[in-house]
Amino acid sequence: MLCYTCFRKEALKVTERELISKKDLLELTGISYGQLYRWKRKNLIPEEWFIRKSTFTGQETFFPKESILARIDKIVNMKDDLSLDELADVFSPNLSEVALGREELENRNIVTKETLDFYIEQQGASAVYDFENIICMYALDKLLQTGEMTFEEGKGLIQTMTEHYPKLQGKAAELIFFRKMGMSGFVIATSPGEVYFEPRVRLVARISIGQCAEELKIKLS
Repeated sequence: MLCYTCFRKEALKVTERELISKKDLLELTGISYGQLYRWKRKNLIPEEWFIRKSTFTGQETFFPKESILARIDKIVNMKDDLSLDELADVFSPNLSEVALGREELENRNIVTKETLDFYIEQQGASAVYDFENIICMYALDKLLQTGEMTFEEGKGLIQTMTEHYPKLQGKAAELIFFRKMGMSGFVIATSPGEVYFEPRVRLVARISIGQCAEELKIKLS
């Protein structure tokens, strides 16, 4: 397993995002200024997504386009079934108070049986699995199901998530999977931020840990 601690500016930049202005966002989605800022106050939209930038007309607010459009789509589609406070909990990267046994994980189709068996083989069996365990299984399952990662490489994912996920303490973060010369590695990077790899590193996949948490909370609710 490779460990990259040195980053270079000319190397691969993996967190650059396309931005959308507030004006364009409101026109594109049809929501109002009041709705946008009410959702912000309710913690449905993270403070760090409101990015102030200088333009020829002065200071304007921009957002990470892909993230904000996906979030607004979810809010609009879920707000009739859940209160804004309940939605805030779904979108929060904080841990959920949950503990599920193996049978319930299988019956609720949280992860595949193959992934669950592999995780237990690596980490040992337990009567119940908490949210930290389950989100690790979930990220593992995502990459295994795409065929982008082998079970052998999955050992590195489990090790990285187990060691570093508890340190995030609610911070937004991404799990980055890369290869170089046939060897693979994982990095957890808090966002917003930038990560640079040395030359010839191939980025295989990026997974938003916050997105995994959201999807899991919806499945578990």
